Amino acid sequence: MALIDLFSIKKQYDVKLLLDEVEFHLQEGERVGLFGQNGTGKSTLLKIITGDVEPDQGKVIIDQSIEIGMLGQNPKFDLDTTVKQAIENELHHLKEAKQRYDELSVKIAEDFENAELLAEHNKLNAFLDFHNAWNLDNRIERVLQEFDLKQYEDRLVSSLSGGEQRRVALGSLLLKKPDVLILDEPTNHLDVYMVEFLEQILLKENFTLIFISHDRYFIDNLATRIVEVDDCKLISYKGGYSSYLEQKEQRMQAMQKQHENLLRLLKDEEAWLAKGVKARLKRDEGRKQRVMELREQAKKNPGVIRKMKVQLEREKLHFIGEKKDNKKKMLFEIEHLSYSIAEKNLIEDFSSRILQRDKIAIVGKNGSGKSTLLKLLLGRLQPDSGVIKMGKITIGYFDQHREMLDDSKTLIEVFCPNGGDIVEVEGRNMHVYGYLKNFLFPKEHLTKKIGVLSGGEKNRVALALLFTKKVDCLILDEPTNDLDIPTINILEQKLRNFKGALLFVSHDRYFVDKIANKLFIFKGDGVIEESHQAYSHYLELEKEIDSLENFKVESSGKKEQKPKAKAKKLSYKDQRELDALPEQVDALEVKVDELTACLSDPECYKERGLQAVSEELEAAQAEYEAKSERYLELLELEEELQQG
Repeated sequence: MALIDLFSIKKQYDVKLLLDEVEFHLQEGERVGLFGQNGTGKSTLLKIITGDVEPDQGKVIIDQSIEIGMLGQNPKFDLDTTVKQAIENELHHLKEAKQRYDELSVKIAEDFENAELLAEHNKLNAFLDFHNAWNLDNRIERVLQEFDLKQYEDRLVSSLSGGEQRRVALGSLLLKKPDVLILDEPTNHLDVYMVEFLEQILLKENFTLIFISHDRYFIDNLATRIVEVDDCKLISYKGGYSSYLEQKEQRMQAMQKQHENLLRLLKDEEAWLAKGVKARLKRDEGRKQRVMELREQAKKNPGVIRKMKVQLEREKLHFIGEKKDNKKKMLFEIEHLSYSIAEKNLIEDFSSRILQRDKIAIVGKNGSGKSTLLKLLLGRLQPDSGVIKMGKITIGYFDQHREMLDDSKTLIEVFCPNGGDIVEVEGRNMHVYGYLKNFLFPKEHLTKKIGVLSGGEKNRVALALLFTKKVDCLILDEPTNDLDIPTINILEQKLRNFKGALLFVSHDRYFVDKIANKLFIFKGDGVIEESHQAYSHYLELEKEIDSLENFKVESSGKKEQKPKAKAKKLSYKDQRELDALPEQVDALEVKVDELTACLSDPECYKERGLQAVSEELEAAQAEYEAKSERYLELLELEEELQQG
């Protein structure tokens, strides 16, 4: 059953057309992800559905019996309301319904043949079932815990940060469970564990949902349909992000085929038009007009297909490990680093090395110390103990507050501070517009002041500026916040091609999987674990270990008396093997790359022998797999021993 219908919707701001004769229909139980570049009209479409924006043309039909709830970018609260009160205030109608249900249960026990009471009782039963409102107090507690709000429950909402206020608003909406839930970038300001909780509750309680997100795993896990806003139109794709990529590729291939057919037809029509005499007859004016239209379409199609192909290549490109160099330059050496604040231990006795071409994702819960580590590396904070040795390197830093931007300057003043219109990028000169076009900025933005740009546009400017600098190391704090997926794809491409070291904080699992070759995992209480696993694989393993531990505790019947075993260490032999394996694995990776390249080069494999190179490659790959597997085994064994 359709809950929302939009027919022939048109919306324009000044001269910019956002939506042109679009249609949108939402069925009960659907979870629709809106997809597209920032500024294409996604948020406008949501506001038309909620009634906050009127379309210039078209019809909006919404089932009047349904409730629509929306999480916007800047939720509003009463100034004198605490966190817990703010959540409870949104649920008063559910509490009243439960109270009335209990009253009716007593009355029906005394008068069980009263049809009117029974009908109201059944209606309330269905209502409470739909909203899962039988035990609201327990559910409020769970949301406070999972969204890390329990510690703030008695504080005024107005005293919280913007990200914390959004978590309060999101928690309220999840508990309230409107008939249609609309979420605009819900995973911003959530750590990966909060995102997983959000996914679970949305799936378990079968929300009808429309959402905008740049988190591609979130989209893939949730969406039953993706609607792409492109060139003022809406294009619908069944399934999640993976299905979207497959269907978009099929659509591109169909467009290419149609274009080839169009060219054949145009060739025939052009031949007819060239004959001249018949083409000048009045009765053939329509056919002449058709030739002109075919010409225009033939000009337009290659650009559309090329644009789609570039987007697909960016979106489909998965992480490919860069060729390793045994003689990597050491940028940072961290020795026994410790740091705490307000008696909270953030980093304790952490030692590591950061080498040239390392791409390290710093992950963990909010407030665990991730951004603190970046500031220690930058020298903005001093450690309580331990040292950070830094080579003679230059660092490019991107922070969440975009401190490198001056709101009073225009884009061209930012990129060409000494005048002119040329910017140097990776050793070559480029016209500033040509460069900024790569970051999806139209030409008219060059004279705009930074201060009038949106948060997402400012992030794009800051990142574009960062890639014009000659640096040995990039340090990025939540670089994907406020970015749309097309821009994130561009950022990923730039970061994969970056020749220096990269350290970045991110909760975007897909982004981390594609970029990182190492993880610094903040476990809490100052513990930082290093891992070479893919982040999504690590999270799955962590879940399995937690489930196993819970099962062991529950099976023993001693949930509150779980003994703490004394931490153990690897044997001397195993520890030496663990220390040596990363370098051996790197060397084997280089060897595999070199042999693979040789098989693609006729001169190389003729000189060395095709059979010999093939056998050597097979042996190197087998050894690489074995040593990688052994490395992971030892890491897991070490962790198990430490946990007792």
